[in-house]
Amino acid sequence: MSSGASVLFDAPGPRARVRNHIFSALVAVAILAVGFVLYRAFDKQGQFAADKWKPFLDGDVWQTYLLPGLKGTIVAAVLSIFFALVLGMIFGILRLSEHRWVRVVAGVIVEFSRAIPVLILMIFLFALFSEYKVFKPDDLALAAVVVALTLYNGSVIAEIVRAGIRSLPKGQSEAAVALGLRKNQLMRLILLPQAITAMLPALISQMVVALKDTALGYQITYGEIVREGKQLGAAEQNIIPALIVVAIIMIVLNSSLSYAATTVEQRLRVRRRTKGGTVLAADSVITDAAPGVDLTTKR
Repeated sequence: MSSGASVLFDAPGPRARVRNHIFSALVAVAILAVGFVLYRAFDKQGQFAADKWKPFLDGDVWQTYLLPGLKGTIVAAVLSIFFALVLGMIFGILRLSEHRWVRVVAGVIVEFSRAIPVLILMIFLFALFSEYKVFKPDDLALAAVVVALTLYNGSVIAEIVRAGIRSLPKGQSEAAVALGLRKNQLMRLILLPQAITAMLPALISQMVVALKDTALGYQITYGEIVREGKQLGAAEQNIIPALIVVAIIMIVLNSSLSYAATTVEQRLRVRRRTKGGTVLAADSVITDAAPGVDLTTKR
């Protein structure tokens, strides 16, 4: 199997590959046809005229609209991703607790946070923070966006963490307990390092979701890139070009995040394989040199 093969589904056979290529070609043709129809419709409205794109060559337009919106998107995304990872790790471990009441409480919180739509949660938190003046007026929208994204994405990450830890062979936990490791040592030294490597593809996807969902802050007047793009389009009467530019910026952000996280994942996997191979080689040498030695004794 090639190194680029997916682990999410079985590799298709020859007929399935041909069928997939045919379906892909048909979908591509359909997308191009729809895109051409939309292009003609917007072109008739003059949205693709040269003067509609001139504002993007003006530095003041970027400083007034796009760059502040980009900053707002990045700040909200970074804060929500960081807090969601911390919250997800904590509740993912709590859901594996040996105490039933801890599992139940953590499970209720996680399921409740997952069940509420993010937009409704943002609106509720914005109204709540405004009513009780929890934050400064200028920070209300940012706080509502970050808390809502943290609760939702943290609950999803908690399930990813729980599933990742449970996917590990039970023999490792049993061996660690037999060696006298405490529960926190077992989780910190044995289970989490392996689970995080296995969970990284799902975590990357969730980070991208959190980044894209910052656009929902538009509904509570948060100054992110989509809101600023629409304001630019309204001011310059070029709403379609403005949204196209915003879409390109978001694609670059999401692609950069995915690339960075994938690079980290590959390095972690290489380090894990290298260390694992070194340990196995050392054990093999000891076994071959002294076949009568009991390797279960402390060295």
